[in-house]
Amino acid sequence: MTTISTPSEPHRAVRWWLISVAALIALMVLVGGATRLTESGLSIVEWKPVTGSVPPLSEAQWTEAFEAYKKIPQYRELNAGMSLSEFKEIFWWEWSHRLLGRFIGVAYLLPFLVFLWRGGLSGELKRRLWLLFALGGLQGAVGWWMVASGLTERVEVSQYRLATHLVLALLIFAGIVWTVRRLKVRPQIAAPARLRFTSALLLVVTFVQIYFGALVAGLRAGRAYNTWPQIDGAFIPSSERLWFETPWWRNMFDNVLTVQFEHRMTAYALFVLALLHAIDAVRSRAGLAASGALWLFAAVSLQVVLGILTLLNQVPIDLALSHQAVAIAVLTLAVMQVERLSSRHSAQVQPRAVPVGQPG
Repeated sequence: MTTISTPSEPHRAVRWWLISVAALIALMVLVGGATRLTESGLSIVEWKPVTGSVPPLSEAQWTEAFEAYKKIPQYRELNAGMSLSEFKEIFWWEWSHRLLGRFIGVAYLLPFLVFLWRGGLSGELKRRLWLLFALGGLQGAVGWWMVASGLTERVEVSQYRLATHLVLALLIFAGIVWTVRRLKVRPQIAAPARLRFTSALLLVVTFVQIYFGALVAGLRAGRAYNTWPQIDGAFIPSSERLWFETPWWRNMFDNVLTVQFEHRMTAYALFVLALLHAIDAVRSRAGLAASGALWLFAAVSLQVVLGILTLLNQVPIDLALSHQAVAIAVLTLAVMQVERLSSRHSAQVQPRAVPVGQPG
């Protein structure tokens, strides 16, 4: 009897589950951005993975949480005299961010266990999904590692740890997007090898730009220099201002001017690379890859405009979050473009055999 393979119900269910988790991660990144912009990230000074999901429920509990916050340098140096009602405003941002992280963990693990119990996941897919789960657990630890950096000697979290926290979150997000794409069989796209190379390079540069953007946020560098296209009075600032710290490489992470300058230059490089990739894809008649390249270039262009507007307006929260949201869109499109141009494999949820001529 002749049989054909058709996508099973678990195939569809796994894709929608992963899409939902990816959407939650994107939302969490934005809530994290708002938490950073409102200076709320240090309002909860303890890490209680389970009991911390319950907020203060009485006036006494609120007072206890506030008194704990008063013991850290941020309160003493930046928020001395803050009222309890003002503390509650920043507390709710951080609490919401942490609660969303816990919810994502549950939303990932419980359906995953159900899919494992029901069977139907290939060995490769199971390994990838376990890896993503492990990275999610690591992300929780990195989040506390980041917060802890601002509880004793600093008035804000370390920009190094903030950048690590953001990049890891978006690495998990990118892994889920890639996995979702791989769960659906699509025809191989005939395209020159250089298109595959430039798509991969675009993805790498996008991650580098996101990392630099996190450093900018951690150092509040976006508020320090608010002119464009010049920065510190010139398109390229003097070397004495860019490289005065020793050793020289620390300027790339600690020097406010250098960090904003490298973020700008990487943005220009990303824009030019996306444009060249789009032109090449269209000229090569790469089909869906050409459409993907054009969408990616459009998103990068919008991101550049939003970045400039955010800078010139001294980082208002609405523009800053829009800038961050489009960064997620750019990353999504970059991952999709790399996957689109890479070699194809069959769907990674085991198909069921259906006899020809019989319903199924």
